[in-house]
Amino acid sequence: MYTLKFDIEKCHNCQTQACLTRCQHLDIDREVAQREIRKIARGEDSFILHDCLTCYACEEYCTMGNHPFYLIVEQQEALNIPPVPRPLIQRAVNLGVPFRGEPEIGEVHGPVLNMAAFSDLIGLIQGRLFEGLTVISTDDRKMFHYFCQLMYLHYARSSVIKERLPGVINTINRHKPTEVICFHDECYGTYTSYCPAVGIDVPFTPIHFFEFLYRRLTELKEAIRPVGFKVAYQRPCSSRLSPDKHHFVRDIFELIGARYVEREYVDENALCCAGAIQGQRREGSRKRAIEMQRKNINDMKKAGAEVCIFNCPACFQTLGSLLSAEDIKPMYMSDLCRLAIGEKPMEWR
Repeated sequence: MYTLKFDIEKCHNCQTQACLTRCQHLDIDREVAQREIRKIARGEDSFILHDCLTCYACEEYCTMGNHPFYLIVEQQEALNIPPVPRPLIQRAVNLGVPFRGEPEIGEVHGPVLNMAAFSDLIGLIQGRLFEGLTVISTDDRKMFHYFCQLMYLHYARSSVIKERLPGVINTINRHKPTEVICFHDECYGTYTSYCPAVGIDVPFTPIHFFEFLYRRLTELKEAIRPVGFKVAYQRPCSSRLSPDKHHFVRDIFELIGARYVEREYVDENALCCAGAIQGQRREGSRKRAIEMQRKNINDMKKAGAEVCIFNCPACFQTLGSLLSAEDIKPMYMSDLCRLAIGEKPMEWR
């Protein structure tokens, strides 16, 4: 079985304990943070394991590269402290079983775009940005063969990820890709952060979706016409696993003439969509989720955002209708990029 590479000595030597002291949802000072992370590393119970909202942010805040969030999730499972009601965990685990039927494997020997568990969003992959690009995971009956499984961090089921992920990687690699463009942040974070952290080999080169979009827009630069919208960006939990790619949000907006509004809850201070919190169904969790969503949306309104850009479909589903009710249009990044080169996505026709 694959083992998390966590070094308690790094925590001893850390001068900030930023992984926990910067948590937006728990009020923890450095002394408490140091004590609790050591307890978790020793396999002991901690209030952190019970109160964690699974927003992934501590994975980004850690200055030592020591994977505190992965540790928290593993200890939640080991000590049987589920962040979500057990029936919901079992339902989710059953949903993502990857080996139903056999996918059709065609060798590509070039770049591929992996839709993973979002084959129903294939309509977003149209136009000149995607010309000549092979897309895998286009059949919703077999899409879980390509699903990274990392969402089970929200369910404290690292064991499920470790059990299934090597088979998923093997399925993707059978296509002989030179690059695997990941439609979702979570897939990219799986292959570049989680896999190295637990020792799972990744035989292909993952590419972040926004990096791909930026490259293609650069190639089509002559076709770009400034979109002019005042835009906000809803940063998903899983982008915390690849903060080195977050700059592509601003890079794309600058390239296509979108006006990125200045707001409080942005970049490292971003608020999650609260979808995972709603699912936890703890006492007060629904109220907390509503408060967080309201705080987030009010921040966008105060900044003057006309459009909110998404990468994560779960964030879009959670916040989309709430934003529309406030006259802020929810929109995927790929659709915004298509508008910039003179194409009209379906919902804009």
